[in-house]
Amino acid sequence: MKEWIFTTDHKRVGILYLIGSMAAFAVAGLLAMAIRFELTWVGPTLIEADTYNVFLYFHGAAMILGFLIPGLTGFMANYLLPMMIGAHDVAFPRLNALSVWLYWFGIVLALLTFVVPDPPDIMWTGYAPYSTQYSSGNLSFYVFTVHLIGFSSLLGAVNFLCTVIYMRAPGMGWNQINFFVWTILGAFVIQLIFVPVLATAVTLLLLDKYLGTSFFVPSAGGDVLLYENLFWFYSHPAVYVILLPAVGALMEIISTMSKNPIFNYRVAVYGGVWGVVLLGSDVWAHHLYTSGMVDWVRIGMMVTTLIISVPVGLITISLVFTLYKGAIRFNTGMYYAASCLYLILIGGLTGIPLAMSSLTLHLGETYFVMAHFHFIMGMLATFALFASVYHWFPKMTGRMYNEKVGKAGFWLNFIGVNLTFYPLFIIGVEGMPRRYFDYEMFPQFQGSQQLATVGAILVAAGIAVMLINWIYSAISGEKAPNNNPWESASLEWTATASPPGPGNFPQPPEVSADWTPYDYQPRTAS
Repeated sequence: MKEWIFTTDHKRVGILYLIGSMAAFAVAGLLAMAIRFELTWVGPTLIEADTYNVFLYFHGAAMILGFLIPGLTGFMANYLLPMMIGAHDVAFPRLNALSVWLYWFGIVLALLTFVVPDPPDIMWTGYAPYSTQYSSGNLSFYVFTVHLIGFSSLLGAVNFLCTVIYMRAPGMGWNQINFFVWTILGAFVIQLIFVPVLATAVTLLLLDKYLGTSFFVPSAGGDVLLYENLFWFYSHPAVYVILLPAVGALMEIISTMSKNPIFNYRVAVYGGVWGVVLLGSDVWAHHLYTSGMVDWVRIGMMVTTLIISVPVGLITISLVFTLYKGAIRFNTGMYYAASCLYLILIGGLTGIPLAMSSLTLHLGETYFVMAHFHFIMGMLATFALFASVYHWFPKMTGRMYNEKVGKAGFWLNFIGVNLTFYPLFIIGVEGMPRRYFDYEMFPQFQGSQQLATVGAILVAAGIAVMLINWIYSAISGEKAPNNNPWESASLEWTATASPPGPGNFPQPPEVSADWTPYDYQPRTAS
């Protein structure tokens, strides 16, 4: 226990991030089930309106700030990135340990929401003036949690940027690093630029609520739209902090399992990853189309929102064509990775009407938006993280998971998410507002809500099966047949033991000028 608490080993820090993020996922998932059961029937049934608001707040904040971002940029970056570039650890190991414990303290503070007598009920966005003038909830819990997790992200960003720039294996050029490493670099550049903006915005909320300032009080010269602009100036780029590492991990899995090099590697990196980083800062205002905005700004933001589909499209093309003529091995990790191509398709195509200012005036506050972002951000990133745990499970534990149980869990999850969110697209177009505690004025939507609840039950069953598989296999699973059961060409598989020891590599690796982590001979599927 002492070794884990005081560890500075990047691999153990990564596992601590994984445990924390899965704990946040479990709590947020239980709250999602409570919300879904409440919505199964017209009228109040299980929980009160105020409790519903608290659950909705915690679910959104925990899923994004507690699960997806720490899981993808905390767990995966920590565990994989140093080994992928041939480094013995990160540049600043103690700073790395501090970042994970700041994150854990943020998780603990967030869980106190269920203990304090005045829990926050401000959604995950904390919009003024409700959060500052009308809500009786404890805003300081929300603000301090954001500060702790934000500091953790900033420390990680500095650490990993320095690690990649200065600690690559001798001979490793920029065009030889893994695609996943590029996506982590892009995500942390976004974090460095935009996290301080979010921290500033929530700090101003705190000052308005408790010290009597008027940054967001219109009657005293403030502007509530200022907060929305500041919040989404970070929170839409945060979508790409989640999306980039997710597609980076998918690229590694798909390349390995199809035994093909990445299609158009340089175009995907420089046009795709860095195109997203560059354009991602100019699309936030589509979240404000219904909030009172001059038309010329709406039109400009509509254009930039549509243009960002180009770099995302370049990455998606690379994902799909990496499969072309591959010798594809469909294990559980590949099942999840392949399903993400479908999630990108549905989530991406449903994002196009939301980018159009005329259509968003109708769709913006409906279930259509909620279903869209669960497909493209929630389930895509979640499935990518699950695929990654399965793919690198032998590396982390030295053992194999149960394939039959893993695939059973996958089908429960995949069928469940479609049953949950597809009906919500339909009733969203028909006008069902999101965030409503009760929908007595829309009784015609009860059947769709009940179908969504059935899907959520299937997802809960799939998650339970998956977690049991992970825990049992890590303890008693069959030992991995060798250090590299998937026959990957990447350094974390070819140059280290499974699981890796301290310092990662028995001998510091060196790479030649023609080395690539995707050195697969052309094959044809049998």
